Amino acid sequence: MNKQEIINIIKNKAADKIQYFENLIAETRASNNDTKSSMGDKYETGREMLQQEINNLQRQLNEVLNQQAVLQKITSEPAEKVQNGALVKTDKGLFYVAVSMGEITFQNQKIMTVSAESPLVKKMLGKKNEEKFIINNIHHVIKYIW
Repeated sequence: MNKQEIINIIKNKAADKIQYFENLIAETRASNNDTKSSMGDKYETGREMLQQEINNLQRQLNEVLNQQAVLQKITSEPAEKVQNGALVKTDKGLFYVAVSMGEITFQNQKIMTVSAESPLVKKMLGKKNEEKFIINNIHHVIKYIW
């Protein structure tokens, strides 16, 4: 498997999310400005709700920007054990350890992108081929690590 292509897919997904949140924030700010100019101080509650929405979107954007920073440090070098940047095949599925971006499809295979902070990865960290681990009473066997 070409890990660099997988990294590029994840980076593109992060870039798309960043663009989405930036556009949404800009639209919400424009909406807030429209309310301010046309309705006056009578509708402060509505403006405050819009500001809270902007703050919420900004937090989500910052999270994706942090994920993008993590992705910049990931290399496509092969891994011998489960670590950040490892592609891990278990008997239950295929996982890419980097950031949590959900499921991606690569060469007709579903790969779940997971953060090194996730409980699943914490159980797998440092393990090698054919090692086993249990999470939520489910037994997993690591089949291969790229």
